[in-house]
Amino acid sequence: MALSSPALAACQVGAGAKSSARSRSLKIGFVSPRTGPAASFGESDSYVLELARSALASGLAVGGNTYQVEILDRDGQSDPQHSARVANDLINSDQVDLMLATSTAETVNPVSDACEAAGVPCISTVVPWESWYFGRGGKPEQKKAFTYTYHFCFGVAEFHNAYTHLWPQVATNRKVGVLWPNDSTGNAIRQTLGPLLTKSGYTVVDPGAYTDGTNDYSSQIARFKAERCDIFSTFPIPSDFATFWRQAIQQGYHPKIAQTAKTGVFPSQVESLGPIGVGLAGAAYWTPAFPYTSSLTKVSSQRLGDGYQKAAGKQWNQQLGPSLALFDAAAAAFTAASDPQDRQAVAQAIARLDVETPVGRLHWGSGPNANVVATPILGGQWRASAAGSQFPLDFVLCENSSDPMVPVTTRLQPLR
Repeated sequence: MALSSPALAACQVGAGAKSSARSRSLKIGFVSPRTGPAASFGESDSYVLELARSALASGLAVGGNTYQVEILDRDGQSDPQHSARVANDLINSDQVDLMLATSTAETVNPVSDACEAAGVPCISTVVPWESWYFGRGGKPEQKKAFTYTYHFCFGVAEFHNAYTHLWPQVATNRKVGVLWPNDSTGNAIRQTLGPLLTKSGYTVVDPGAYTDGTNDYSSQIARFKAERCDIFSTFPIPSDFATFWRQAIQQGYHPKIAQTAKTGVFPSQVESLGPIGVGLAGAAYWTPAFPYTSSLTKVSSQRLGDGYQKAAGKQWNQQLGPSLALFDAAAAAFTAASDPQDRQAVAQAIARLDVETPVGRLHWGSGPNANVVATPILGGQWRASAAGSQFPLDFVLCENSSDPMVPVTTRLQPLR
């Protein structure tokens, strides 16, 4: 029996164009963790979404046509299964033209996988690119592992640069105690960053992978104390670090440098630790000091941070920059595509995209592989704010090896 026209049109929805009877409108899906263990990453979502929606309110001009743009934002709940479900709903029920995803492999990787399987273009960020690329099955020898999914983020090389430029600012015995979890990020860091640190002359003390949600770190702390690890480095979820760090202080482990990543990114995470949060070293993937501007909204990094603080009454956080950069890339991809409603055409446009964003210029095709743009990570430290400041803590940049255009303001100070 022959298919009717509506049924035939429905069968054509997928990797290529949508139905032939198309309206001039575009849908963008946006998935981030608004609740759950990684909820801090979604703290500034509403402000960024407001900026993006305002910039796109009059539509997007592409090839002589103006397309109305709808942004459908969803909470991945910091859970891989839920992130996959909302991604599939956006793909199958809402029929988004382009997906955006951000913040931790638990959210980004399953969303990217759903998009790759369905033939929906996706741009993602804020997962170390090795965790995204290799964690999803990409191989080191592959120059392009994926057709529809693209990513921009820092990687192990940027962490290595930051740490080896930051840590020498404090005199230590160059022994690094590491707490790396048994997840996609921790395993990627163990396989890649560990050997790089060893090659740079550091002794890495690794008590082994631990499970997210562990509530007793006594054995790891005892090992770090016995080995006299002056430097501590970790990539945990925020709740795990809070548990570890409180136990470490109680049990007398006081490194000269405590280097955090994946946690300690946001003021709220550090403030929740109280006095033992002051002095933690961190890594910044964006700050208002970045000398770059959003191509979509024309908002500079400084204005982005200041605007958020005024609107939300909260301190700026690092997620503002890359989240807005996703929408810069989305608008540029639609504009560059031969047909913004053809998913394959949009994916092809992303593969050669060159766009200005608050985190800097994103140019796919410039490496480390065709699916990824590596972005900066800079070393800094949480300090008590100066008297009269609106906020109790301030994050100061101490090194800029990944992007010398970003100004450094001070040097790292030891914890003890």
